[in-house]
Amino acid sequence: MKHYVLDANALVRWYRNSPGADTVEKVVEMARKGNARVSISVVNLTEVVYVLAKYFPAGDALRLVNGARAVIETMPVDDRVAMDTGTVRVRYKMSLGDCFAAELAMRLGATLVTADPEFAKVGKQLKVLALPPHKS
Repeated sequence: MKHYVLDANALVRWYRNSPGADTVEKVVEMARKGNARVSISVVNLTEVVYVLAKYFPAGDALRLVNGARAVIETMPVDDRVAMDTGTVRVRYKMSLGDCFAAELAMRLGATLVTADPEFAKVGKQLKVLALPPHKS
């Protein structure tokens, strides 16, 4: 079964119907049908709540995120995951949230769904489904 990990920006794009939302919708729909597994780190989920609260009332942002949890598995962080993520951060010099997403995708052998080009630093050991880059 195909496994995907969502970066925070992928879930935000889906909720805001931003470029790439259609790709995220396809991934989520595959999970709804039982044809894929979709996960997100609890750290990246925190980022989603924070960003969505800029566009929606805080209560609505929380409801949106909780609704997604019916099909998107939230992955916890324990000591081992924290240490492994720290190693990813030292090696690739990425933001902390990006390191949690990369570590999770690599650990699960999953494809990371993201709009962030920074993940190219990781190279071939990280499979990426690239969303359109953010336009400033």
